Amino acid sequence: MSMPPPPGPPGHYPQGPYAPQWGHPLTPYPRQAPVNGLAVAAFVLGVLCFVPAVGLVLGLVALARIRKRGERGKGFAVAGCVLSAVGLALWVLILSTGAAGDFRDGLRDAARGEGTPYSLETGQCFTTPGGSLQGVTYDVDRVPCAQEHDGEVFAAFDLPDGSYPGDAEITRAADDRCYALQDGYAMDRWALPTDVDVYYLTPTSGSWRTGDREITCLFGNTEERDGLTGSLRNDGARLDPDQHTYLLAEGYLNRAMDEVPEAEAVEGDFAGYRVWAGQVSEALRGEIAMLDGHDWPAGAERPVAELTEDLREAQLEWGRAAKAADVDAYFEHYGKGYDLVVADSTVTAREALGLATTPPDHEGGGESGGDDPGVEV
Repeated sequence: MSMPPPPGPPGHYPQGPYAPQWGHPLTPYPRQAPVNGLAVAAFVLGVLCFVPAVGLVLGLVALARIRKRGERGKGFAVAGCVLSAVGLALWVLILSTGAAGDFRDGLRDAARGEGTPYSLETGQCFTTPGGSLQGVTYDVDRVPCAQEHDGEVFAAFDLPDGSYPGDAEITRAADDRCYALQDGYAMDRWALPTDVDVYYLTPTSGSWRTGDREITCLFGNTEERDGLTGSLRNDGARLDPDQHTYLLAEGYLNRAMDEVPEAEAVEGDFAGYRVWAGQVSEALRGEIAMLDGHDWPAGAERPVAELTEDLREAQLEWGRAAKAADVDAYFEHYGKGYDLVVADSTVTAREALGLATTPPDHEGGGESGGDDPGVEV
């Protein structure tokens, strides 16, 4: 009977296929291959669709390097190629259909605040959230002019680029230009209701930084929170040729009357009032020449001729006021001249032409309706 061999010395294990290889040091787990950076970049550019051509090129280069170097990131590279290819196709479509220009216009409108007060166009009517044309407003609702509304836009113009000029300078520019532009939209001042005056929407320092340079001129009610109904538009497109010619001629006088000096008393600026009287005299000369040069219809020929005779006498009186040696002489000629320009012959001629016959206040030129006619936007 054989006996099993004695056990080996302590610490020894039988050799076998699973015996540890003590002769080699232990090593850590195998390292993963690095992620290809170009693959990641291609994926990011593909997602952003910012420069799709670059994203596509980077994705293809990344795939080639991944195959050669055994790097990871194939999924990023493939996704980047696909997204960039789609983005490139979209850019080609945009450029070929002109959508790029629409996109640019959209950005510009967004910067200017499309849908905000300074996006209003000439001829549009609107309401404000508070029903007021004073203070600051951030939004308006456009409504048909036949409905009750707070304002009607009659003109708009842009201020020059540069740093923000300040509230006072913007208000001065708005006041000067808007009053000068009103006659182009509502030629017949006699047709304007007595409770209507000029207001305007102006940029704020904040909207100025976004590119807003527009001043919007509008008609509004002088009574706070009272609205208007119906359009006040009264221009060449809505007048017959005789009415249009008459109002163009009368415009000479209207613009001159607007230049009345700021001093309420003649004694406060006698020299300025003399200059103004000379301007009125020259304006009447222009009005007379236009009235004389037009062939009036039979029903209006005589009334216009009588009006012209009154205007000739008025032109002489205003000319004498411009040369007055003292205030008393000025008032003498000014009074006669003023009475002649608002004489009944003006009403008669207007009636014959089918125009409004209620005279406005000539002495109010240049004054705004309300303490704060400007609305900032």
